Amino acid sequence: MPRFAANLSMMYTEVDFLDRFAAASADGFEGVEYLFPYAHEPAELRSRLDDHGLRQVLFNAPPGAWESGERGIAALPGREAELRSGIERALEYAAALGCGQVHVMAGLLPPDATTAERAAHRATYLTNLAWAAEQAAATEVDLLIEPINGRDMPGYFLHRQAEAHAIVQEVGAPNLKVQLDLYHCQIVEGDLTTTLRRDLPTGRVGHLQIAGVPDRHEPDQGELDVRHLFDVVDDLGFDGWIGCEYNPRAGTSEGLGWLKNYRGERA
Repeated sequence: MPRFAANLSMMYTEVDFLDRFAAASADGFEGVEYLFPYAHEPAELRSRLDDHGLRQVLFNAPPGAWESGERGIAALPGREAELRSGIERALEYAAALGCGQVHVMAGLLPPDATTAERAAHRATYLTNLAWAAEQAAATEVDLLIEPINGRDMPGYFLHRQAEAHAIVQEVGAPNLKVQLDLYHCQIVEGDLTTTLRRDLPTGRVGHLQIAGVPDRHEPDQGELDVRHLFDVVDDLGFDGWIGCEYNPRAGTSEGLGWLKNYRGERA
């Protein structure tokens, strides 16, 4: 059966961040993910994980000036030194937290970017990812890249699954993989069952995420048949995690009926 991780940046916001580990554990989660760990010392986070029997599944490398609207820097020419420093910091946290995956965000392109400018961004992205993957390999960490829909994040460099897989193949590092968020994928291109059956067997997908479409609430709210999708993932033998990256409609725990029902059906 698929393994589910609570996204503590979006779930359990009823309590302070450090208290969300206990809340997730109490609801039966065994793994957690979140956007960024850097506001807290690694030892503090590790203590929360250990105290509640949780695994750190994923977090993001530093994304640039997030509060000012930046969404990653890996594809931004001229930011290479900052990218390298951020990767080094992320890998320090990954080692301390026992986390085997780090998402590296690409960044935003200007809406009027020319073909030549887009090519320059892509070249920068490939170079940065190759360097970062080499550093991460030394610590047995996988780096992930994620296509993100342009409605939620206008201008993001990477939108489609095929683009992400092409980049992974071009870089050629075995520890560079795709983060397949079924919410983003449904909005951009749909055809999720075919996408899963096509891409999971390649071994290039390191992590899955889920949310309801179109409102990003519980995954059983909206147009996705999540029971079917979970069964497809299970049938394909995917041994990674599914991150629950959604905004609960009301209380987080109160909205977990979809997960309890699925687990009960598969028990």
